[in-house]
Amino acid sequence: MSVVNDSTLYPRFLLTGFPGLETRYGLISIPIFLVCATSIAGNITILFIIRTESSLHQPMYYFLSMLALTDLGLSTTTLPTMFSVFWFQAREIPFNACLVQMYFIHVFSIIESAVLLAMAFDRFVAIREPLRYAAILTNSVIVGIGLAIAGRALALVFPASFLLKRLQYRVINILSYPFCLHQDLIKTTVSSRWVSSIYGLMVVIFSMGLDSLLLLLSYILILGTVLSIASKAERVKALNTCISHICAVLTFYTPMIGLSMIRRYGQNASPIVHVLMANVYLLVPPLMNPIVYSVKTKQIRDRILRKLKKHKV
Repeated sequence: MSVVNDSTLYPRFLLTGFPGLETRYGLISIPIFLVCATSIAGNITILFIIRTESSLHQPMYYFLSMLALTDLGLSTTTLPTMFSVFWFQAREIPFNACLVQMYFIHVFSIIESAVLLAMAFDRFVAIREPLRYAAILTNSVIVGIGLAIAGRALALVFPASFLLKRLQYRVINILSYPFCLHQDLIKTTVSSRWVSSIYGLMVVIFSMGLDSLLLLLSYILILGTVLSIASKAERVKALNTCISHICAVLTFYTPMIGLSMIRRYGQNASPIVHVLMANVYLLVPPLMNPIVYSVKTKQIRDRILRKLKKHKV
């Protein structure tokens, strides 16, 4: 009996890459590595440009910095286990390490959702109250928003980790992805999981669910404000300031909805599809956000090109 107790206290967790494609992990890891490297380089570039250009020390770019930092956190949290699986086929991860990774993946995901909401509020204020924009979104207000965003995420996810820690597991537990997610860990438990499941659902509802509704409301208000502008040229200009943010919102929520749908209705789908969707959910937003903002935001694009020209000279 003591052996069973020890094994349930210290269960083994095995990560999963792409089932059936183990011999091709070397090739599969190349695009994943390129995506991760591009994501990290792109977000560091965004942070560097905003940090070094005093003209970009404005609310919009402060929120963009928060988004870049969040994407960096999400990328670096998932990298270690992904490459241990694809490069070394080292699938085993200690339970506590799995909980830590799960905690930070969900914390950064919730932070990203909230930052996107804050950026929508920023666009609403900039379009509705352009003359009072700087007076409303002062540095202290932005710092307060940032602390509230981080505090909410840290506080919401911590009980989920604590609840998972109290559950019992098999001696060997096979996870569905090359990283640890809450819904995947719950699936492996052998004890009652309803408290953890309900709490996980409540976290989603009161974080990303609430954020998505407020995002929709924000854009309804933005659209109403834009339509009230008399000049057609000014309406187009106001909407153009939202294009990058709309792309970032779609890039974040579309893979998340796709992963949720495939988990809910894709029981008969290949495990490779599940793993692919999970990788898209975690890898695509950190990749696309710096690309979208570099291409669509003139101030960022111009300063990146200026830096590149200086280096060439």
